Amino acid sequence: MRTAAGERGAAIGARRPRLPLLLAAPALAVVALLLAPIVYLAIRAGTGGGDAWEVLARASTARLIGRTLGLAAAVSASSVAIGVPLAWLVTRTDLPARRTWFALASLPLVIPSYVAALALIGAFSPRGLLQQVLEGPFGVERLPEIYGFPGALLAVTLSTVPYVFLLAAAAFRRVDPALEEAARGLGRSRLSTFATVTFPLVRPSVAAGALIAALYAISDFGAVSLMRYDTLTRAIFTQYRSLLEREPAAVLGLLLVAITSAILAVEAWARGRGRIHRTTPGAGRRAAPVPLGRWRWPALAAVAAVVAVLAAVPVAVLGYWLGRGLARGEDLALPVGPAVSSVLVALAAAALALAAALPVAILAQRHRSPWTRSLERASYVSNALPGIVVALALVFFTARYLPVVYQTIPLLLVAYLIRYFPQALAGADGALRSVDPRLEEAARGLGRGSLGVLWSVTLPLMRAGLVSGGTLVVLSVLRELPATLVLRPIGFETLATEVWRETSVGAYSAAAVPALALMLVALPVLYVASRLQAAGEGPAPGS
Repeated sequence: MRTAAGERGAAIGARRPRLPLLLAAPALAVVALLLAPIVYLAIRAGTGGGDAWEVLARASTARLIGRTLGLAAAVSASSVAIGVPLAWLVTRTDLPARRTWFALASLPLVIPSYVAALALIGAFSPRGLLQQVLEGPFGVERLPEIYGFPGALLAVTLSTVPYVFLLAAAAFRRVDPALEEAARGLGRSRLSTFATVTFPLVRPSVAAGALIAALYAISDFGAVSLMRYDTLTRAIFTQYRSLLEREPAAVLGLLLVAITSAILAVEAWARGRGRIHRTTPGAGRRAAPVPLGRWRWPALAAVAAVVAVLAAVPVAVLGYWLGRGLARGEDLALPVGPAVSSVLVALAAAALALAAALPVAILAQRHRSPWTRSLERASYVSNALPGIVVALALVFFTARYLPVVYQTIPLLLVAYLIRYFPQALAGADGALRSVDPRLEEAARGLGRGSLGVLWSVTLPLMRAGLVSGGTLVVLSVLRELPATLVLRPIGFETLATEVWRETSVGAYSAAAVPALALMLVALPVLYVASRLQAAGEGPAPGS
């Protein structure tokens, strides 16, 4: 005889096989949308005939590949080397004013790469502000050149360290202190515990941040152009500016996709398969801060130095330009309308990206198979494409098949989704990896449906990671330029377009106003993100 409980369990078991199908439909739709720019590139390259593909045989193309890969590797390594220790100090130690340092270290996310490069050139170029400061007391007449690989590395690293920092910070907050305490109880030192317990737990999030940094480096145009460092992306932009040379540019774009696929394969191998789950949204209690002791003030000085380079130098240069403009009596109005527009589209894009990332992350982590992992890997590919390619792809398809949405806010949000989906996925994926599947199974055993388990169990446990991913999307959309310029509705301005409009005519004092406004708008976002992440850690010891 079948009991009521048995019948309920059978019903639950009957529902579970349908779950992958319910997830697969939206996940496939999202990934198909993300791959639309690649389809556009293939169509463009195919219409060019054999002449377009001759670009692959050029010696200059081989040099561009080497320079692009070299920059991506250096930026990824530098971002991890800076971002991981910074995240650990801010989240797991008794460093003074940790929340303030959290916000300041995240601030460069809203500084467009071309503004960061301009600020670095203004500060450290042979005749820049630093040279002017040193000339009087020390007689320094000229500083070394900043242009080329060193300048490009510094500018792009400045823009990518926050990706690693935010994802690593969320991962450090999710680590259950009981695991570390068990290792310490077995006689291991703090360094050994970090290497064998803590870092393996945060490694997936660090790998995701390093991947985003590498993809950002190979897709960036503004910083490498200002620093006079040739990469594939700069070559693609140069080709696209010529209406007669778009087919070779499409071939180079496909080459960029191939390089990205190779990077994704290396990242998947490096990430490894270690998976340790936790059973609470934060640990059952917050980890006790690690006392830095005599290293407290040297650590504070190191964090201050890093933040100075990441945020203070750009702010100082922008402040200098603003002060010079005010001294000249220039009319520098506050861009209230563009600021409101920037915030609204950034929040909408973050919500859309997180909603789109959930089915892909759940399929990849809860229904692991070669095709679900391939689906997840494929969703990262479009992030390496320049924003102009994404925008032109959407123009190409909408002009032919859906003209009614051309130059509308929904189409602009789709462009943001394509560009920044990997950031939302990195946060969701890292968070879901640490959620114990047995908790979800227990909830199903108690009669909860799939949506009920997702809403009441899974999402609360994923909160810190989702907040990190959403924060990355918001801050990235705030500074997005190429896609916004091409796809925005007539009369729609953002802070990024205001910065570009002023810098394109050399009005640096006027550009400083929206650039500084970007940072002011970002500060509340970073503060709220810090509060939401901290709320997931559980009560502090002794509280």
